[in-house]
Amino acid sequence: MSQDTTQFKEHINTGYTFKKDFITIGGAMLNGEPVPDAHVKIPLKTLNRHGLIAGATGTGKTKTLQVIAEQLSEKGIPSVLMDLKGDLSGMAQPGASNDHIVWRHGSIGNLAYEPKALPVELMSISDEAGVKLRATISEFGPVLLSKILDLNDTQSGIIAILFKYCDDNKLPLLDLKDLKKTLQFMTNEGKEELQKEYGRISTTSVNTIIRKIVELEQQGAEKFFGEKSFDVDDFVRTNAEGKGMVSIIRLTDIQDKPKLFSTFMLSLLAEVYSTFPERGDNDTPKLCMFIDEAHLVFKEASDDLLDQIEAIVKLIRSKGVGIFFCTQNPTDVPDEVLSQLGLKVQHALRAFTAKDRKAIKRTAENYPDSEFYETDKLLTQMGIGEAMVSALNEKGIPTPLAATLLRAPISRMDILTDKEIKELVSNSKLVKEYNEDIDRESAFEILTEKIERAQEEAHKEKVKEEQAKARKAKTRKSTRQKKETSTIEKISKNTMVRQVGRSFFKELARGILGILGIKRRR
Repeated sequence: MSQDTTQFKEHINTGYTFKKDFITIGGAMLNGEPVPDAHVKIPLKTLNRHGLIAGATGTGKTKTLQVIAEQLSEKGIPSVLMDLKGDLSGMAQPGASNDHIVWRHGSIGNLAYEPKALPVELMSISDEAGVKLRATISEFGPVLLSKILDLNDTQSGIIAILFKYCDDNKLPLLDLKDLKKTLQFMTNEGKEELQKEYGRISTTSVNTIIRKIVELEQQGAEKFFGEKSFDVDDFVRTNAEGKGMVSIIRLTDIQDKPKLFSTFMLSLLAEVYSTFPERGDNDTPKLCMFIDEAHLVFKEASDDLLDQIEAIVKLIRSKGVGIFFCTQNPTDVPDEVLSQLGLKVQHALRAFTAKDRKAIKRTAENYPDSEFYETDKLLTQMGIGEAMVSALNEKGIPTPLAATLLRAPISRMDILTDKEIKELVSNSKLVKEYNEDIDRESAFEILTEKIERAQEEAHKEKVKEEQAKARKAKTRKSTRQKKETSTIEKISKNTMVRQVGRSFFKELARGILGILGIKRRR
């Protein structure tokens, strides 16, 4: 072993030695070669300081995510994984050794490879098999809902009035049907009622809000909003052996629906933050959440939504929760969020264009300086399953930068078969609890009934008015006919008129008889 290698090994072992418990993710490398027994570790105490796993397509990001989640489970720490590519479900089955894995673990040194299956719970917000994750509109609240829909101040004010009106009138807001129906009621049948209580409501603004809700519906959000609401405490479970449960949320069918994905993610983070009690900095995190393809969270997020995510990332660590973003390039994550991430695992980047080279230079500046590496060059030279690692030690100080040969996942590095998925889902207690469709009476049904009653009353009133008009018209006609009859009667009773009439008819008869040639008898 050369002097440089000896110094490097001492440098790594000193920087990655901790008083409390830790996980080991691989072994350090120097000049492209692994250095045996120079283990790269992450202290459990600082995992609530969040992290980033980045790198170009095919460099091994998802397997790194898998390795970290596996090691956490072995330590009794549950995790939540967003699976957008569908290749994390295999964690429910043990891995299999091969020559490459034997070489890899031998090169890392003193790190045995023991294939294992992890306790896995499959979940979904769409039609994928697994526990159905749902949330009600009421649980979102007016502020978060306005941010998700990207509403302006006027439109946000209308949403606030809507929630207040529903609270005052005991109208449960459960799903998007309830939300749309209430908005329609506010500008039609309930317009006068709401105007008296809350002031004038702009029909144009309400129509704009409804269009944005329809946009969300078109991405499949109606399957996410509703009951039964998922209790986030069910993420924090261990099995009978004390291993942390790995909750895998299957999202393969929403890759082209960034609005739905960001809505789901923000609601999940907000629910965890509002539900979990304060813990401070404990020796182990309560829960770790891994967001694969994290750029989808930020892709179509408004400034208000980004502010909300930044705030939650800053505050949620005090609840004992660590959030880890997995994406292709660190620039996919806003600087305000990136600055909050303590663990950084950077796989190789590709320098095909001038823009790529600028991104590499910018990425290199996010890592501690090292006398053993030229960071910007290292970023383009690492192979598959290799990454630059920098964590926080137990005092919150960055650990030495280490080019790392990552350990192999102990669970299957592939998807489950349909049969395996069906068996896993059928044995789930949570599926039985959450997958029943519930459609209890809520704002939609109550307002529909109210509108129908109002329409029925209006119809009855209209019928009454029409009947009254008909009776009045009939009375006028009868009165007119009576008046005409009375006039004739009055005339016929007049003596002079009667005499004239008799003379007239007498002469008329004479004329007729004369014409007929009939002579009167004398």
